Amino acid sequence: MKPTASLAIMVAVAALSAGCASTSSYPQATDYSTMSDASTYGTIDSIRVVRVDPATSGAGAVAGGLLGALAGSQIGSGSGRTAATAAGAIGGAVVGNRVEESRNMPRDVYQISIRLDNGDYRTVNQDSAYDLRVGSRVRVVDGRVYRY
Repeated sequence: MKPTASLAIMVAVAALSAGCASTSSYPQATDYSTMSDASTYGTIDSIRVVRVDPATSGAGAVAGGLLGALAGSQIGSGSGRTAATAAGAIGGAVVGNRVEESRNMPRDVYQISIRLDNGDYRTVNQDSAYDLRVGSRVRVVDGRVYRY
């Protein structure tokens, strides 16, 4: 098989393997910095601690797939080399994704529910709730909650 065909197979396998990245079912903080009104005032309705299990980005699977394909391409010749390259890419992608998952440890964040002055509700996840209490007047700026 031609080297360009082998390379195309390796890239395709790595790209398909990256689609296996897990997604978190835990609530995620919303990025309010893209909103036109990035600063909003309200009152804290509730604060609770939730465990966030970070999702993998797929970078580990891609890197593992490329390294596995490279290692597999060193084995055999002809169609055996092609099979070893594909197997190495798949195995490397699985191992790379597992390594990335083990590096992203779950962590606790504060989920703060805010009743805004206009009557809407907004929930923000952040790593600290140092001086925030239920009933406190707050301002939401760029996805973070500050006392007002």
